[in-house]
Amino acid sequence: QVQLVESGGGLVQPGGSLRLSCAASGSIFRINAMGWYRQAPGKQRELVADITWGGSTNYADSVKGRFTISRDNAKNTVYLQMYSLKPEDTAVYFCNVRTYYGTYWGQGTQVSVSS
Repeated sequence: QVQLVESGGGLVQPGGSLRLSCAASGSIFRINAMGWYRQAPGKQRELVADITWGGSTNYADSVKGRFTISRDNAKNTVYLQMYSLKPEDTAVYFCNVRTYYGTYWGQGTQVSVSS
């Protein structure tokens, strides 16, 4: 059994910042990568950013220069620091963990950017 616990979502004004966290626990082994996806109403789920076990990162073009992904391998935790948030960043953000044995998803955390 694998559990992904997300935290850090909320309501923020345009230009503000938020930090998301996702801690993986349970029977989780051989993590290849951890990352964040998001899904806005009426849209498909899309990759925001991911980071491999070795530290290589990948970002969606829409968030490059504004978001930073990082991880603590010892804690099986991934973070997403979001700066200069825009209304179009409003979505449910999902943690994603890819292992040798399968892919796991968090329950999602709402990020709303509005004045």
